[in-house]
Amino acid sequence: MRFSKKRILVTGGSGFLGSHLCERLLEQGNDVLCLDNFFTGTKENIIHLMDNPNFELLRHDVTFPLYVEVDEIYNLACPASPIHYQFDPVQTTKTCVHGAINMLGLAKRVKAKIFQASTSEVYGDPQVHPQVESYWGRVNPIGHRSCYDEGKRCAETLFFDYHRQHNLRIKVGRIFNTYGPRMHPNDGRVVSNFIVQALQGKPMTIYGDGSQTRSFCYVSDLIDAFVGIMATEDSFTGPMNMGNPGEFTIRELAEIIIELTGSSSKLVFEPLPSDDPVQRKPDISLARQKLKWNPETVLRDGLKVTIDFFDTLLAKAAR
Repeated sequence: MRFSKKRILVTGGSGFLGSHLCERLLEQGNDVLCLDNFFTGTKENIIHLMDNPNFELLRHDVTFPLYVEVDEIYNLACPASPIHYQFDPVQTTKTCVHGAINMLGLAKRVKAKIFQASTSEVYGDPQVHPQVESYWGRVNPIGHRSCYDEGKRCAETLFFDYHRQHNLRIKVGRIFNTYGPRMHPNDGRVVSNFIVQALQGKPMTIYGDGSQTRSFCYVSDLIDAFVGIMATEDSFTGPMNMGNPGEFTIRELAEIIIELTGSSSKLVFEPLPSDDPVQRKPDISLARQKLKWNPETVLRDGLKVTIDFFDTLLAKAAR
């Protein structure tokens, strides 16, 4: 007997993106199993969901098999910032690869549809701009970022091989820079770094000369894309770029955050980390075509909400 309410597993569900996804899926009336080992995720991100009878939390590491009954799986489990994924690079690769194998095996057993949270890092330091899904990328396979970049590339390989070999229903989304409330304050990502430094009046660290570009997508827009791709016909697998095509230099981002916070912080410049991409901008033509999706949140508006979140977080920590 199948029930109309979908049973959905979200791995990495207490993380930045995972917690927002759990929230959205619950709002839609689904039964949500949030799985996390709390390496980077926190219970604070999902504590407001704990009283919901349709929400369940399970402490588990995706590098070990899992035996549950679900209809859909969103595989988000993996540290996503350089500071976190370089802390234990071998474990990062295991999370990407073993985690994908375990979740694909689960999906195969229970005949579930499964989404892989891939990344724009599969394009490496691209020579094609903006990046299109057909571009194979330019990735260093032995660098400091390779545990994540190549781990995610291998996960995509596994997803498509399971699809071809076992007719598994898969969806693959390549996530570009995303920001919003519940970002980890110490994750080393540029938006959270700049906001925390600005609110504390500390020097704002720019790596390189600040001319490198990124595209910043607000979290609620990204979650729209997650849910949207899962609702597409089974014949559509992706990969699909998911990000905001608005392009800003890192220096421009810093100056906007200084303005919005009214900070007295000064800019300081440090050497550019190895293999750091010079340009990053998604071509989202496919998402517009298949999902009728277009990010709606203007950078300044999203930053205001994110700044308020970090301001409250820092005030609590200071008590």
